[in-house]
Amino acid sequence: MIIEKNKAVFVHYTLTDGTAEGQLVETTENREPLAFIYGIGMMIPDFEKNLSGLKAGDTFAFGIPADKAYGTYDDGALIDVPKRIFEIDGKIEEGLLEVGNVLPLQDQEGNHLQGMVASVGDDTVKIDFNHPMAGVDLYFSGHVSLVRDAEQEELDHGHIHGDGGHHH
Repeated sequence: MIIEKNKAVFVHYTLTDGTAEGQLVETTENREPLAFIYGIGMMIPDFEKNLSGLKAGDTFAFGIPADKAYGTYDDGALIDVPKRIFEIDGKIEEGLLEVGNVLPLQDQEGNHLQGMVASVGDDTVKIDFNHPMAGVDLYFSGHVSLVRDAEQEELDHGHIHGDGGHHH
């Protein structure tokens, strides 16, 4: 069975920064494979495009430039916010505003987003709303471990169930 629209795909991969010799970002080796439904918008489009037509046992190795992955780094996504918004009963939780911490936030319309603390000033906190991988060229290598028909319930829910997938 080959990878095509509405197939349940299970892959083991290693992701490095830029090239095969780049810095290791993450790997699924010795863990559960990445499980997703092909063609429903769950994955980076170029990731899927590079897997199209492969079958269980096939290997892959390909790069995706930053602008086709998580986008280029946008300096406009660095926002200064008043430090006081992090206060509860006049105090800021110790350790909350540490550079590198990812904070769950909400905008004025109630949308949930995550931002990383980039710097902390006397009265403001600079929050970086770029994706952590923005500006990074990606290089994937690995192998396809399983391709099967996605079950109707998986298609309805938009994710794989069971081993390697979501558990309700």
